[in-house]
Parts: sequence; C-alpha cells; structure tokens
Amino acid sequence: MDDKKLRKLLEQLHAEIERTRKVDDQGRELLLHINTDINELLARTEGVPLKPRSGLTRSLEDAVSHFEVTHPALTAALSDLLNALSNAGI
Repeated sequence: MDDKKLRKLLEQLHAEIERTRKVDDQGRELLLHINTDINELLARTEGVPLKPRSGLTRSLEDAVSHFEVTHPALTAALSDLLNALSNAGI
C-alpha cells in the first residue's frame, strides 16, 4: 500500500475517533493513545515514507476488541487501518 492511501486511512480513523463520544474510561484511554500516535505519525512523516511505531498494531487490535460491539463505525475504521498495515508488512 502506498503512503498516500495509508495516510488517508490514518486521517479517516482520526476523524472517526473525533466523532466518537460515548466511551468508557478504558475506551477513552485507548482512543487517546491511538489518536496521539496518529497525530505524531502524520506530523513526523510529512513528505517522507510513513513508518508507524511498533506498538500501533497492538493498540489497534486492542481497540477493535474493545469497540466491536458498541461502536461499529469506529471498529470498521480501526480494522481498515489494521488490515492495511498488515498487508504492508507492518
């Protein structure tokens, strides 16, 4: 997957996180952590290849498990990014 598509998925997930309102404390912590990683990644890689930190995949997996029943749109965005990273070998 090229960086442009990956960057678009990151931006879509960021937007979905911003739209997500009702979450428990654990969910809020997960989203805060992922959102911070996304913002950092997008800022640090402007004009250079994206290299997500190693823990991002695990954070995405944890969030998918946590939100799959209560927030289907968020879970879809998390899964899309997780699948893209996996397909890219990250």
